[in-house]
Amino acid sequence: MQHKCLLTGAACCIFSLFAQAAVSASYACPKSVPAVSISLNSVPTGWIPFIDSPLYLSAAAPIDGAPERRGQLVPSGERKKKGQTTLSYRLEGRYPEGKWLQCSYGVHGEVTLSKRMDDSVSLCQFTYRKGSKAGQNEIDIDCR
Repeated sequence: MQHKCLLTGAACCIFSLFAQAAVSASYACPKSVPAVSISLNSVPTGWIPFIDSPLYLSAAAPIDGAPERRGQLVPSGERKKKGQTTLSYRLEGRYPEGKWLQCSYGVHGEVTLSKRMDDSVSLCQFTYRKGSKAGQNEIDIDCR
């Protein structure tokens, strides 16, 4: 009988771990946009563009709809602790054009990469730490 109780208890623990893992979604922005993938078109006559370094990740946030909608969202909370800042976003309610993750590159976010997130995501936390390059941030993303 004791063996059966231990087995049942272990099964419950394992099931709860799988259930918890299914709820949390894994998202991460690429650390940089390589220089070879950046091109400039229609530059003024007589000028030759040259790009010799990548653009580094500077910011990330969820957005309402595809990137061209410019559906920037306001964080619902902010925490600062030991050289890092965590921004929280509540993503409840309707998002008819979907919830998207937007990653910004360059000191002022000159270039963005975006990816649609799962519709079930209702909360995201973005934890920022200064990176080693100018304007770069290392960002951990936790969405549920």
